[in-house]
Amino acid sequence: MINSVSQTNAASNATLVKDSKDTKDVEKKPAPTEASVRAQTNQQILQASLQVSISSGDKPMQLLFRNAIDKINDALKPEFGDDAIKNAMSQDNSPEGTAGRIVALSTGFYEAFAKQRPGQDPDKIAAEFTKVIRGGVEEGFKQAKDILKSLQVLDGTIASNVDKTYELVQKGLDDFLASKTKKPEQAT
Repeated sequence: MINSVSQTNAASNATLVKDSKDTKDVEKKPAPTEASVRAQTNQQILQASLQVSISSGDKPMQLLFRNAIDKINDALKPEFGDDAIKNAMSQDNSPEGTAGRIVALSTGFYEAFAKQRPGQDPDKIAAEFTKVIRGGVEEGFKQAKDILKSLQVLDGTIASNVDKTYELVQKGLDDFLASKTKKPEQAT
């Protein structure tokens, strides 16, 4: 590449001399050194980069978004496979579907929770577990609402869907607790 740049510069110098009316006034320029060629190439690269940056408009935001999505997909790949975000978008995101996933995932830890409390009253374990899960649900919904408020999108259908999802999660946790505790007629 340096040889072709040097040849191009030499040809340009020769053209300058040839095109000049008075060749006596034109000084012969010394052949460019490797360092000057490299500096000139670097300058051309910087100028081209600047032009691309200026002409790209909102492309940096698109690049940021695409890069973030790619990294999130990479992080989720071991657990959820390729294109985890795209796959999540195709799932049921209705209040019922979302609430069902929240309840199923959170109550899925019950057996491990109960095993850590051998010999304790099963009703108390279920009540304690449900209380812990409800605390997490409360905090999660509060943070989600705060984020949606800050984005100024927590209104209308979105707000009603969040509220409905919350209610369905609470009902799901009530049903879970009822299934894990003894009914009064079953008590001895």
